[in-house]
Amino acid sequence: MTTDLLLFIGLLLSLSILLSPLSSRIGMPVLLLFLAIGMLAGEDGPGGLPFNDFGTGFLVGNLALAIILLDGGLRTRRESFRVGLKPALSLATVGVAITAGLTGLAAFWLFDLPLAVALLMGAIVSSTDAAAVFSLLQGRGLHLNDRVSATLEIESGSNDPMAIFLTLVLLSFIQSSGQTPLLESLWLLVQQFGLGVAGGLLGGRLLAALINRVQLVPAFYPLLVASGGLVVFAGINSLGGSGFLAIYLSGVVLGNRRIRMLPAVLQMHDGLAWLAQMALFLILGLLVTPSELVDLLIPGLVVAAVLILLARPIAVLATLWPFGFHAREKVFISWVGLRGAVPIVLALFPVMAGIEHAHLLFNVAFCVVLVSLLVQGTTLAPLAHRLRLEVPSGQEPRRRLPLDLPGSGDHELMVFELTGERWREPLPFSELNLPRHVICAGVFRDSELFHPGAETELAEGDLVAVMASPGQLDEMSKLFDTHPRTSPLEDRQFFGEFVLNGDATVGDVELFYGIDISGYDPGDTLSECFRRAHGHPVVGDKLRMGPIKLVVKAVSGDAVTRVGLNLHSRSTNAQITES
Repeated sequence: MTTDLLLFIGLLLSLSILLSPLSSRIGMPVLLLFLAIGMLAGEDGPGGLPFNDFGTGFLVGNLALAIILLDGGLRTRRESFRVGLKPALSLATVGVAITAGLTGLAAFWLFDLPLAVALLMGAIVSSTDAAAVFSLLQGRGLHLNDRVSATLEIESGSNDPMAIFLTLVLLSFIQSSGQTPLLESLWLLVQQFGLGVAGGLLGGRLLAALINRVQLVPAFYPLLVASGGLVVFAGINSLGGSGFLAIYLSGVVLGNRRIRMLPAVLQMHDGLAWLAQMALFLILGLLVTPSELVDLLIPGLVVAAVLILLARPIAVLATLWPFGFHAREKVFISWVGLRGAVPIVLALFPVMAGIEHAHLLFNVAFCVVLVSLLVQGTTLAPLAHRLRLEVPSGQEPRRRLPLDLPGSGDHELMVFELTGERWREPLPFSELNLPRHVICAGVFRDSELFHPGAETELAEGDLVAVMASPGQLDEMSKLFDTHPRTSPLEDRQFFGEFVLNGDATVGDVELFYGIDISGYDPGDTLSECFRRAHGHPVVGDKLRMGPIKLVVKAVSGDAVTRVGLNLHSRSTNAQITES
């Protein structure tokens, strides 16, 4: 029996991995594919495996979500908090409560449930899912502007405490027939957020200090990060805090500190996160009985429609208005309110508590997740293109190998693969213009290694190995960019024909280019103009000044350091901030 079960699990995982490239070809989220395979393997599918062990599903769900959030935290840059922290926290608290309330009222009307049970349904599906957001944003090759991507990533990593708080309070209210004290409920909220934040930050710092102090086999460092993260997760949970928030913040601390073997840690945790997502969605697919969803299909679709088209947009508009988001950005953030594993895991709470209507709540949550992944997940990339929220990005290295040796500093060996239309025309090595203090270690071509000379032509398929420091990664990524030279997102076409310093004044621009810009003080710097228009400027922000269009090309904190200028923009006599 054990052998048969292991064979079955191995086959499911292998099938999920082998079919994953199909998802990108047909535009379907890979998470939906894992979910579908789990459903097909279940008792109503060809697999015919009866599985109703909700306790195991709850355990696997929590473990998998912890690993996914740790990986997401490791990849969240500190700079993201400059533009995304306040709006994300607003969405993660007030936004979740608004979403839960509106969705709960819709469920109250549709299912004729007691109000507390209907609101519990709204609470269960109220939070966006980190697994879905991280995989779709990172797996689709989308490079959104920092304001949007930071808000979505931080929100998805920090909104679980509010959803858990609402779920537990309403569940307690139902079980005690309305006798739950208000102060006890508020204290639960303080515990969830307070212990989650404190435990995550402290746990991350202690784990970073431990990693840098101990000498281990290189392969053990990623395992130490994973095990240490789980200790933080379980420890904070046992104290009554939000383990999900704690492990996410621990990952953020680790990812933004100089710790040993960080590139290797990131590489291994990428695989661990995908394994966790596969296991999570497969087991959730096994838990559901598709035949039970037939009668709930229409009301489930209505609940999903209310959530997607009404509750989430209202929550976004109500919480983001003070933060200077443009209309296009609000539309996208409203649409990327992706529901995934978290609502289904939260729906296991009432099932395990044994309350009335528990299985209805679970099945409706599953319907909402299915619709969200199918409708929102498949339209994510086209909507980002249509709303023009992407910014030019570089090519990530195929391999990053830290030296971690005395005297080597923080230098790494980075290997870039020359792919895409840009490299179909050979480029002489002398025209590559490597940055200062970056050395080419060699080029691999057709399994042969050689050191390029000035006239050596680099072509598609070559692997270029360079020695550089992590701080030069962005510059190197853009240097080896895969975009064709005629790409719509090529630097020159996106940012404009000329590049100015952010400390250049409006008067300087008028004098040098012989144009008249009304509505601005000639003594104002371009950086100051962007700060007034956008609050926290990010790469890709646009500003019209009379006959020209300016685009932020580089920032340092809230200061704009480089600005692209397009002289071929349509004329205007007044300031128009593009929105």
